[in-house]
Amino acid sequence: MAVVIRMKRMGRTHRAFFRICATDRKSPRDGRVIEELGTYDPSVPETDARCALKGDRVAYWLSVGAQPSPKVGVLIKKYGLNGTHLKEMELARARLAMPRLVPEAGEPVFVPEEKSPEPPVEAAPEAPAAEAAPAEVVAEAAAEAPAAEASEPAADADAAKSE
Repeated sequence: MAVVIRMKRMGRTHRAFFRICATDRKSPRDGRVIEELGTYDPSVPETDARCALKGDRVAYWLSVGAQPSPKVGVLIKKYGLNGTHLKEMELARARLAMPRLVPEAGEPVFVPEEKSPEPPVEAAPEAPAAEAAPAEVVAEAAAEAPAAEASEPAADADAAKSE
């Protein structure tokens, strides 16, 4: 049985997550595995914190003749037991573990000016008595109009009798 170390795709659509596994060469990509050796998450913002390997188990499988896929070979070279990016990986993981500091909002840069209310319009001085008279005349005319309408039918009746 030929053993390979390759990635097994997990996760959902457009949100891939990979497990690094030792598997039989003839098994499908996402099929049965012999052993899980680590993970690779491409959505982690820190590039050097994306891969987590069990270094001693990877070294064991390489010692018994397992062949890594090209991508896994690069990851083993960088993040394996004697990897070239081990210090960067530890620093990146430490940065991710730190709490995020959110700065205080402070004073706003732009504050829209409030429209000041317009000064109240002063009331016009009361009209003199001469101008008030037409208003009274209009009111009197309105009061007389219904009375005139009432007298008109009577006048029509009188006109009809005389004819």
